Amino acid sequence: MDKTQNNKAWFLILPVLILVAFSAVIPLMTVVNYSVNDTFGSNDFFWNGLGWFEEMIASDRMHAALGRQVLFSGIILAIEVPLGIFVALNMPKKGFWASFCLVLMALPLLIPFNVVGTIWQIFCRIDIGLLGHSLAALGIDYNYTNDALDAWITIIVMDVWHWTSLVALLCYAGLQSIPQAYYQAAKIDQASRWSVFRYIELPKMSGVLLIAVLLRFMDSFMIYTEPFVLTGGGPGNSTTFLSIDLVKMAVGQFDLGPAAAFSIMYFLVILLVSWVFYTVMTTLDAQETK
Repeated sequence: MDKTQNNKAWFLILPVLILVAFSAVIPLMTVVNYSVNDTFGSNDFFWNGLGWFEEMIASDRMHAALGRQVLFSGIILAIEVPLGIFVALNMPKKGFWASFCLVLMALPLLIPFNVVGTIWQIFCRIDIGLLGHSLAALGIDYNYTNDALDAWITIIVMDVWHWTSLVALLCYAGLQSIPQAYYQAAKIDQASRWSVFRYIELPKMSGVLLIAVLLRFMDSFMIYTEPFVLTGGGPGNSTTFLSIDLVKMAVGQFDLGPAAAFSIMYFLVILLVSWVFYTVMTTLDAQETK
């Protein structure tokens, strides 16, 4: 007997669809329109085809910003993921101190991006900042506004301070879901600490690690507010990442066509790399569970 299908549930999600259309689809259509057209103002558009995309692909400026962005994201993932796992493994599992550590780890995540940049900007200043003044007093030549290496180190340390907590909390949740029977069996077999981590804890954390890596990659690859507030992309262009370069192109120079093409390519790069991350890690997870 055929069952009649009830489509009334679609009315419940209709407001969400309308909201997404206004907040995402319509602006995206505007960006696509600018990316394939040229304009001289007064809403007069002239078809440019893939000209802006070809210009951006051949742009040394975009290549340099992309190189800096890939390097930054690679360094961030290489530091924050192992550090987050290490912190999660050493956090108390229950009791008062477990709750205290969870609250403490969550505090950096509650601070807005622009406030994080402002805090570190003041903290690292040589004249009034605790870190900058202390390093100067020790005779260490540190100045993140004039030295590119100092600027990079400052931004990396700032991001590690801000976002390692996210990885640690996700890994901690994965560890808490492991039944005690696994640890008891490992204790009976006299397994080493490394063996417990390698064959019990790491496989059980693979799901949350996938989420952590994807979130941290996307966040680090789209980072804008913190380095912009801290260094403004300087000194020179040493910390001008893709997002900062895109804003300078769109808002500072008002090159809307190239900026629109740039933003679409930017989005596709993030989408492609995230898909590669997801595919590789789910494949490895499937192999581990066999």
